[in-house]
Amino acid sequence: MIQKLSFSEKIGYGLGDMAANFVFQAMLALQLSFYTDTFGLTPAQAGTLFLVVGLCAAVLNPVMGAIADRTNTRWGKFRPYLLWTAVPFGIIGVLTFTTPNLSAGSKIIYAYVTYALLRIVYTVNNVPYASLTGVITGDPDERTSIASWRQIFANSAGFIVQSLAVPMIAWSGHGNSAKGYQLTMGLFSVLGGALFIVAFFSTKERIQPDPKQQSSLGQDLADLVKNGPWIALFLATMFYFIAIVMRSSVMLPFFKYAAGDQNLFSWFNGFGLASLLVGVAVSSKLSARFGKRSLFITSMVLTGILAAVLFVLPTQGTALIFASEILRQFAFGCSCPVLWAMMGDVADYGEWKTGRRATGTVTAAVVFALWLGLALGGAIAGWLFQAYGYVPNATQTAHSLTGILLVASLYSGLAFFATAVCLIFYPITRQKNQAIADELAERRKRFAPQSAS
Repeated sequence: MIQKLSFSEKIGYGLGDMAANFVFQAMLALQLSFYTDTFGLTPAQAGTLFLVVGLCAAVLNPVMGAIADRTNTRWGKFRPYLLWTAVPFGIIGVLTFTTPNLSAGSKIIYAYVTYALLRIVYTVNNVPYASLTGVITGDPDERTSIASWRQIFANSAGFIVQSLAVPMIAWSGHGNSAKGYQLTMGLFSVLGGALFIVAFFSTKERIQPDPKQQSSLGQDLADLVKNGPWIALFLATMFYFIAIVMRSSVMLPFFKYAAGDQNLFSWFNGFGLASLLVGVAVSSKLSARFGKRSLFITSMVLTGILAAVLFVLPTQGTALIFASEILRQFAFGCSCPVLWAMMGDVADYGEWKTGRRATGTVTAAVVFALWLGLALGGAIAGWLFQAYGYVPNATQTAHSLTGILLVASLYSGLAFFATAVCLIFYPITRQKNQAIADELAERRKRFAPQSAS
């Protein structure tokens, strides 16, 4: 019988994603605006920065996955990285959102170095953390449950950052946005470091590879490219995060320039993320009833439609814009835990087909698609801003306002639709998922699990 997880372990695991999202959500919602309106980069420079650093850092994810799979400590393979990265993560997060008193050329170098360091420490932390989903439990429904708790806490951090960061920056900076960003991110980073340590002490690794399994990176990668569900999930994840970053990075400029009141940005995110949390909360039950694949596809189609709706709404129609976002975020929230739970399911599928388990490699390869999507989405948003003539801290032309609106609505909506198309080719239904889990549980009885305490 597969062990059920305690409530405290689910909460502790979820707090780890809250810690990471104090920085991750700032990267999604604030970093493009920070670089252009406060730091002093052009939109094209910021877009190129996101692409170059993003692609280079994304390559580190499979490397980190292989390293984590081969890590052996008394605490397990993946948990130790939460402890080891807690302090560096916080320090680098603050430095990335610091505006130094340097020349224009030196500031560009500073931006590349700090953003690259942030992406590196995030990878070293987040790949092992994401891999924990696949080894805390082998029960598909329990896996969805812990992924739901993870997303509740992750999006709670998103709620805090996207609802409170802008007023916190204004209040703490007293009109100096550079100082405001530094102090606000300093507070978030201290909280994040403490929560990583809580997550480390709260969790336990239970699913281990067969002790007789030979370590072979080449074989792990060969198994990966033959894993059809992984390929479908890789592509879906890439488009998923292209859509997220395009939509998230453009909403502050949308309210600042198109709607004419940037204070609405915090309220917009507050209502939207509250609705998203409701979607996350019901995701586990919906997944148990309809299956992860069906739920994810439906969620993406609805999210894409509701993103595109913004194009036909009046920019001053605050009530309609807020209502569409509340619906969109609820639909989107239903997908959030599913993606992370499916990573563990794909690792199960690989073990079921080949007899070899490489949770870290499988997870890291999907997380690579995540960061690839973020790099492409950030670059596309920055380049489109430049193409439509966006000028920071200035009155926008009708052409640039159209560009802002298109990125927020139709362009990001198309990326959500593309995600749904990729998921059509994901073959693991609910019935197949449970059958695989049951067979693997029987196989594992042949060797004693080496649990890490």
